[in-house]
Amino acid sequence: MSNTIAKVQTRVMLETSFGNISIGLYDDQAPESVANFLQYVDEGFYDNTIFHRLVKNFVLQGGGYDVNGEEKITRAPVKNESQNLLSNAKFTVAYARTMAPHSATSQFYINLKDNAFLDYKEGASAGSGQWGYTVFGEVLEGNDLVLETSNNTQTDRRDVPTSPLVILKAYRLN
Repeated sequence: MSNTIAKVQTRVMLETSFGNISIGLYDDQAPESVANFLQYVDEGFYDNTIFHRLVKNFVLQGGGYDVNGEEKITRAPVKNESQNLLSNAKFTVAYARTMAPHSATSQFYINLKDNAFLDYKEGASAGSGQWGYTVFGEVLEGNDLVLETSNNTQTDRRDVPTSPLVILKAYRLN
């Protein structure tokens, strides 16, 4: 667990098919990640996308597929900022990526529990597998909604929700 104190600055609202989720962003601790997320928000990229992956007691992931399940075209990847030492604690928001450390684009996840094993490990090198997943925000309002939905939504064998969990609209609150 990190001892870094994160300060919320910019706030974003996700209006979803299961209720509203307010997210606070860590502009100072993850500036490139926040700028990337906000560019997608401002472009309307997340509107009518789905949470396409739900692993109970782990993560709720979205931001990459439209309501028809088609993968969206993204911009170039953003630099991994997991060296900010912010932990993948319960209700934090972080970027999903491939095994390549600097491969995150638009997909993000909400941690449904403390997932410190996803954090940056001191001394990580590009191919070591020790790079973490960049935490760039936290759920400010809607925590109960996220947990209730994640606990009560059925998934298929690939962790895809059997009922669509749609991000209807994403926009800045400040």
